[in-house]
Amino acid sequence: MAGVGLRYSELRDLFRPIPSAPLGLVAFGLVACSAAPSTGSLPRRQPPPAGPAVAEVAAPTADGRASWATYHGNNERAGVGPSTPTFGDPVLRWRADLDAEIYAEPLAINGRLIVVTENDTAYALDASSGEIIWEQHVADPVPLSSLPCGNIDPSGFTSTPVIDSTSNIVYAVGRVQPTHHELYAFNVESGSVLFHRSVDPPGDDPRFLQQRGALALANGRVYVAFGGNFGDCGPYHGWVVGVNADGSGDLVTYQVPTPREAGIWAPPGPAVDGDGSLLVATGNGESEDAFDYANAVVRLSPDLELLDYWAPANWASLSATDTDVGSIGPMLVGAGQVLQSGKNGMGYLLRASALGGIGGELFSARVCRGAYGGAAYEPPTLIVPCVDGLAAIEVDDGAFRIAWRAGEGQLNSPIIAYGSVWSIDQRNAALLQIDPTDGSIRSRTSLDGPIRAHFTTPSAVGDALFVPAGHSVLAFGAPP
Repeated sequence: MAGVGLRYSELRDLFRPIPSAPLGLVAFGLVACSAAPSTGSLPRRQPPPAGPAVAEVAAPTADGRASWATYHGNNERAGVGPSTPTFGDPVLRWRADLDAEIYAEPLAINGRLIVVTENDTAYALDASSGEIIWEQHVADPVPLSSLPCGNIDPSGFTSTPVIDSTSNIVYAVGRVQPTHHELYAFNVESGSVLFHRSVDPPGDDPRFLQQRGALALANGRVYVAFGGNFGDCGPYHGWVVGVNADGSGDLVTYQVPTPREAGIWAPPGPAVDGDGSLLVATGNGESEDAFDYANAVVRLSPDLELLDYWAPANWASLSATDTDVGSIGPMLVGAGQVLQSGKNGMGYLLRASALGGIGGELFSARVCRGAYGGAAYEPPTLIVPCVDGLAAIEVDDGAFRIAWRAGEGQLNSPIIAYGSVWSIDQRNAALLQIDPTDGSIRSRTSLDGPIRAHFTTPSAVGDALFVPAGHSVLAFGAPP
């Protein structure tokens, strides 16, 4: 995962923590594997019955309130919130200071904001006041000093959780000591741990794996994607793991069939299509001769069997230069299409029903210098976060064009809400409000940095915008 469109050595400063100061077409064993559940330091509890696995943007809950239950609001990762009220300059309503850095997107349900931190602590905050309703510190996170490489210290809850709004359960995966990855199921109302179990994929040493992609909830399962630590050290592989939503049974797994690397690490995690299949993008791999599903968009069945794939014709050179397509999640866009970009800044438009194999894209053109994180899509416009600002592209049937560009330097994963595009400027610790018609910056609001977390993204529910910033969550509203 190292690098941002150029070599790792040239761009390491972009990802260094900010100081705290003012088919080679062979299947290669693509069958689903299994692993038995295990428990961690908390007592194991009887799993609740599995409810329908739904995670929809602004879906009304039992009490009629809206929710933001998964990364960018829905399983397609669209990143679109309410259109009203429209904001002038946003006004700070409250700020909640928590116990560690926040990498995950805040989620919302039943008037509560669910936030997880790198200290392996989960919180429920009152969405209207920021008051802590409950907190659960479940384990000791893993210090960077005990890992072979990386840039998160400590490493705990990094990925965005997911909420089953029917059963009021929030699922989150933490990196815990001794070093492994544990799935926790919390009751949204009380914070009690309903169950927990290891979700490490079989065969890979968990010290070399980082779980950064957001969790996905579909098909009665929670899906968990794995990549490597920053620096790409050790003998790791990209994986997707599926576990039954009630915590029972064996894992189902998919491993990218590369000798090493090909991490599935982009912050949006798997995108789920309408038929329940998953789309993931893989990073660079080590094979130079035979195609190994690195630098690819891969479609997986609900049981994580390989269904389809696409890769650029220059997949091997992208691997050799650490310029992979796995730095941003696949985006489902109009007319049955998928848009994929990556560290080289190219955009590739794919046919969703037949991804195209090697070099089989419908259309390709340059989007920016390099794309990272998660995009936002409100037809016909897709907003892509890049190392040189945001790029808005208008997607048509079989092609796209650049509509506008906004900002300078790396801007984090945007969302569209309240009549504006919103993005966190990490280096300058500011929230940017951008005009969706031309890319002009409407406002720049200080977040009282520093912000060490990369690729963070806000959420939008009701009439409020919730922004992770360092150890804090800030809630903004429209001026009175």
